[in-house]
Amino acid sequence: MLFNTDGKFKDLGILIIRIGLGLSYIFIHGGKKILGGPEGWANTGKAISNFGIQFMPAFWGFMAAFAETFGGLLMIVGLFFRPAAALIIITMIVAASNHIAKGDPFARAAYPIELMIVFIGLLFIGAGKYSLDELISKKKTTK
Repeated sequence: MLFNTDGKFKDLGILIIRIGLGLSYIFIHGGKKILGGPEGWANTGKAISNFGIQFMPAFWGFMAAFAETFGGLLMIVGLFFRPAAALIIITMIVAASNHIAKGDPFARAAYPIELMIVFIGLLFIGAGKYSLDELISKKKTTK
Protein backbone atom coordinates (compact mmCIF):
# COMPACT_ATOMS: atom_id res chain seq x y z
CA MET A 1 0.00 0.00 0.00
CA LEU A 2 2.79 2.43 0.88
CA PHE A 3 4.35 2.00 -2.55
CA ASN A 4 1.11 2.51 -4.51
CA THR A 5 -0.04 5.91 -3.30
CA ASP A 6 -0.40 7.78 -6.60
CA GLY A 7 1.81 10.59 -5.34
CA LYS A 8 -0.10 10.95 -2.07
CA PHE A 9 3.13 11.36 -0.06
CA LYS A 10 5.19 13.17 -2.70
CA ASP A 11 5.28 16.46 -0.82
CA LEU A 12 6.16 14.74 2.45
CA GLY A 13 9.03 13.00 0.66
CA ILE A 14 10.27 16.32 -0.73
CA LEU A 15 10.07 17.84 2.76
CA ILE A 16 12.14 14.99 4.23
CA ILE A 17 14.75 15.41 1.48
CA ARG A 18 14.82 19.19 2.02
CA ILE A 19 15.28 18.86 5.78
CA GLY A 20 17.95 16.16 5.51
CA LEU A 21 19.99 17.92 2.85
CA GLY A 22 19.51 21.31 4.47
CA LEU A 23 20.78 20.12 7.85
CA SER A 24 23.72 18.42 6.16
CA TYR A 25 24.67 21.60 4.32
CA ILE A 26 24.30 23.78 7.42
CA PHE A 27 26.18 21.61 9.89
CA ILE A 28 28.57 19.48 7.84
CA HIS A 29 29.46 21.52 4.78
CA GLY A 30 28.76 25.24 4.95
CA GLY A 31 28.81 25.80 8.69
CA LYS A 32 32.43 24.70 8.97
CA LYS A 33 33.36 26.94 6.06
CA ILE A 34 31.55 29.99 7.48
CA LEU A 35 33.36 29.54 10.79
CA GLY A 36 36.69 29.19 8.98
CA GLY A 37 36.95 32.95 8.59
CA PRO A 38 38.88 34.77 5.88
CA GLU A 39 41.82 32.35 5.92
CA GLY A 40 39.52 29.35 5.50
CA TRP A 41 37.46 31.16 2.89
CA ALA A 42 40.60 31.92 0.88
CA ASN A 43 41.61 28.27 1.01
CA THR A 44 38.16 27.16 -0.16
CA GLY A 45 38.01 29.94 -2.75
CA LYS A 46 41.18 28.74 -4.47
CA ALA A 47 39.07 26.04 -6.11
CA ILE A 48 37.57 28.62 -8.48
CA SER A 49 41.02 29.02 -10.06
CA ASN A 50 40.24 25.85 -12.02
CA PHE A 51 37.93 28.09 -14.05
CA GLY A 52 40.60 30.73 -14.65
CA ILE A 53 39.40 33.03 -11.86
CA GLN A 54 42.46 33.99 -9.87
CA PHE A 55 41.26 37.05 -7.96
CA MET A 56 39.63 37.37 -4.52
CA PRO A 57 39.76 33.74 -3.34
CA ALA A 58 38.44 34.74 0.13
CA PHE A 59 35.34 36.24 -1.50
CA TRP A 60 34.68 33.12 -3.57
CA GLY A 61 35.27 30.89 -0.55
CA PHE A 62 32.84 32.98 1.48
CA MET A 63 30.30 32.71 -1.34
CA ALA A 64 30.64 28.91 -1.30
CA ALA A 65 30.22 28.88 2.49
CA PHE A 66 27.25 31.23 2.21
CA ALA A 67 25.60 29.16 -0.53
CA GLU A 68 25.97 25.98 1.50
CA THR A 69 25.00 27.38 4.92
CA PHE A 70 22.18 29.75 4.02
CA GLY A 71 21.19 27.64 1.02
CA GLY A 72 20.74 24.77 3.48
CA LEU A 73 18.54 26.96 5.68
CA LEU A 74 16.49 28.06 2.67
CA MET A 75 16.17 24.41 1.64
CA ILE A 76 14.70 23.47 5.02
CA VAL A 77 12.07 26.21 5.06
CA GLY A 78 11.46 26.06 1.32
CA LEU A 79 12.03 29.76 0.70
CA PHE A 80 13.72 30.92 -2.52
CA PHE A 81 14.12 27.21 -3.05
CA ARG A 82 15.12 27.18 -6.70
CA PRO A 83 17.70 30.00 -6.42
CA ALA A 84 19.18 28.25 -3.37
CA ALA A 85 19.36 24.97 -5.29
CA ALA A 86 21.03 26.75 -8.21
CA LEU A 87 23.71 28.23 -5.93
CA ILE A 88 24.41 24.85 -4.40
CA ILE A 89 24.60 23.28 -7.88
CA ILE A 90 27.25 25.84 -8.87
CA THR A 91 29.16 25.14 -5.65
CA MET A 92 29.06 21.38 -6.34
CA ILE A 93 30.35 21.93 -9.89
CA VAL A 94 33.32 23.84 -8.48
CA ALA A 95 33.90 21.21 -5.77
CA ALA A 96 33.82 18.31 -8.23
CA SER A 97 36.07 20.17 -10.66
CA ASN A 98 38.54 20.85 -7.88
CA HIS A 99 38.80 17.15 -7.02
CA ILE A 100 39.26 16.26 -10.67
CA ALA A 101 41.88 19.00 -11.20
CA LYS A 102 43.85 17.83 -8.16
CA GLY A 103 43.96 14.31 -9.59
CA ASP A 104 41.96 12.85 -6.69
CA PRO A 105 40.40 9.43 -7.23
CA PHE A 106 37.06 9.76 -8.99
CA ALA A 107 35.33 8.56 -5.82
CA ARG A 108 36.25 11.92 -4.21
CA ALA A 109 34.57 13.86 -7.04
CA ALA A 110 31.60 11.50 -7.12
CA TYR A 111 30.02 12.88 -3.93
CA PRO A 112 29.67 16.49 -5.14
CA ILE A 113 28.59 15.18 -8.56
CA GLU A 114 25.87 13.06 -6.94
CA LEU A 115 24.66 16.00 -4.85
CA MET A 116 24.68 18.21 -7.93
CA ILE A 117 22.41 15.70 -9.68
CA VAL A 118 20.06 15.61 -6.67
CA PHE A 119 19.84 19.40 -6.60
CA ILE A 120 19.23 19.56 -10.36
CA GLY A 121 16.29 17.20 -9.81
CA LEU A 122 15.03 19.35 -6.94
CA LEU A 123 15.40 22.44 -9.11
CA PHE A 124 12.87 20.91 -11.50
CA ILE A 125 10.57 19.50 -8.78
CA GLY A 126 10.41 22.57 -6.56
CA ALA A 127 9.97 22.82 -2.80
CA GLY A 128 6.59 21.10 -2.62
CA LYS A 129 3.48 22.17 -0.78
CA TYR A 130 5.09 22.16 2.69
CA SER A 131 7.23 25.22 1.98
CA LEU A 132 7.23 28.97 2.42
CA ASP A 133 7.45 29.36 -1.36
CA GLU A 134 4.12 27.53 -1.66
CA LEU A 135 2.56 29.56 1.15
CA ILE A 136 3.65 32.84 -0.45
CA SER A 137 2.48 31.63 -3.86
CA LYS A 138 -0.98 30.79 -2.49
CA LYS A 139 -1.30 34.21 -0.83
CA LYS A 140 -0.45 35.94 -4.11
CA THR A 141 -3.06 33.96 -6.08
CA THR A 142 -5.85 34.57 -3.56
CA LYS A 143 -5.53 38.37 -3.74
